[in-house]
Amino acid sequence: MSAYKSDFLRIMSERGFIHQISDETGLDQLFAKETVSAYIGFDATAKSLHAGSLIQIMMLHWLQQTGHRPIALMGGGTSMIGDPSFKDEARKLLTPEDIESNLVGIRRNFAPYLRFGSGAGDAVMVNNADWLMEINYVNFLRDVGRHFSVNRMLAFDSVKLRLDREQSLSFLEFNYMILQAYDFVELYKRVGCRLQMGGSDQWGNIVNGIDLGHRMESVQLFAMTTPLLTTSSGAKMGKSASGAVWLDGDMLSAYEFWQYWRNTEDADVGRFLKLYTTLPLDEVARLEKLGGSEINEAKKILATEITAMLHGREAAETASETARKTFEEGALADALPSIDVAKADLEAGIGILSLFVSAGLAGSNGEARRHVQGGAVRLNDQAVTDDRRVVTLQDLGAQGVAKLSFGRKKHVLVRPI
Repeated sequence: MSAYKSDFLRIMSERGFIHQISDETGLDQLFAKETVSAYIGFDATAKSLHAGSLIQIMMLHWLQQTGHRPIALMGGGTSMIGDPSFKDEARKLLTPEDIESNLVGIRRNFAPYLRFGSGAGDAVMVNNADWLMEINYVNFLRDVGRHFSVNRMLAFDSVKLRLDREQSLSFLEFNYMILQAYDFVELYKRVGCRLQMGGSDQWGNIVNGIDLGHRMESVQLFAMTTPLLTTSSGAKMGKSASGAVWLDGDMLSAYEFWQYWRNTEDADVGRFLKLYTTLPLDEVARLEKLGGSEINEAKKILATEITAMLHGREAAETASETARKTFEEGALADALPSIDVAKADLEAGIGILSLFVSAGLAGSNGEARRHVQGGAVRLNDQAVTDDRRVVTLQDLGAQGVAKLSFGRKKHVLVRPI
């Protein structure tokens, strides 16, 4: 469809969010004539969402900005099983206590992006444990299970991939798509939800929900998915060399979050500005045309705008200034990530490899050793060539800290306690 009448779908299209829509004309007309409630589900597999979920959160943000009602569905029930979509093996089963602890953390991730409340356009947060944990299995099979064709479910790419590879798909996981479809119908009945959004890997699950809504409630529901997002070099979004890019400030500092986006590949700058910031499209067009060293200024703007949405403008500006002092002036900025090390351990001496692992700059001693051999490791801006190098109190500078560096962009201060 070339031109959308509704503000929401027009923005989604112009900014690159749309991969598939189940009925473009019907959904566009729905958005144009009434306040639409739409949801995205988030399973509680960790204590925080990471940057890979930002594209979904931004969809909910724009939904609210255009006058509609976002629903953040917490998967308290479905997290008991785990989504098998395009996974090579079953997820580790979580305890109810693990799930509840994770949900507490995940709920905080949404506060910077959505306005929650009881008004018509206020976002709502719902937990599918409220209905899934109360299901009577036999009744569920009679009322819901009879509407599903196993033949059709086996044909879904997410299932077919596992079976073609002769990888086990448990009956537990097979039920996940039924529960997700039921969630859609339940949200329609409870809060009038008409649209489910998600990543392209969720298409089959969402279409199941549309079909179930038609069969059980004779209602027209809708699906919209985003492209499967990777960087230009093929890396998965939300992952960095040192681990997940968490949205929780206690798990990843505003500075480290800013740095992740500052390191965006040149070819991704325009696309990420559209998806992850609210900058006007004419400004985005100007920034993505920059070339040479000027592209770095666009990357700084990208990093600052994304960080400001999550952590606040002040934290974003502080992170930007910290980076400027560190990289342009060579200063030891207070906002750099740091680790505390017992003074007694530094008196005895700590191996550079284990210190690198403790600082999160390497996943193992072997990985740290390869960084040393590749010339990527520095201590106080001096290259480390000996992987048996020991760091002691004598390595602390005038400010009483030592600076560990991996390449030119990752720095951690060692502080004695």
